[in-house]
Amino acid sequence: MEGDKRNDLIKACWEYLQTRMSVVKKAMEGLKEDLENESKSSAGDKFETGREMINIEWNKLSVQLNEYDRLGNILNRIQEYKPNGNVVLGSIVVTNVANYFISIPAGEISSGKEKFYAVGIKSPIARLLLGKKEGDKANFNGRDFEILKVI
Repeated sequence: MEGDKRNDLIKACWEYLQTRMSVVKKAMEGLKEDLENESKSSAGDKFETGREMINIEWNKLSVQLNEYDRLGNILNRIQEYKPNGNVVLGSIVVTNVANYFISIPAGEISSGKEKFYAVGIKSPIARLLLGKKEGDKANFNGRDFEILKVI
């Protein structure tokens, strides 16, 4: 059952990534078309400015796509996760306040009827939780909570 929950959460994170990557790739295709149209119809300084703006936007989208690839690599590593009682990358952390999946920053996701917050390992809450175990208490943003379960 706990393995199913992890698989559900990983699947939801993959769906999040695929959606984001699809949007970026579609935008890049649009820029490619814009660049081809710019090349056919423009001349002079206006042409160079238009091409440069398209290149700047292309570079931004490339950075985003690379980041999504990096997050995909993290998800691949999480699939090999073996629970050891401590909160590490890949842990599902159930607290008396909220549930967390230490993975990638994908926001709120669900497994069955339960809600989880998929958070990246560098997020403030993940950094607070890392290394803790069941029964540990912590304070985040002035709110006390207890770790009920680490899966």
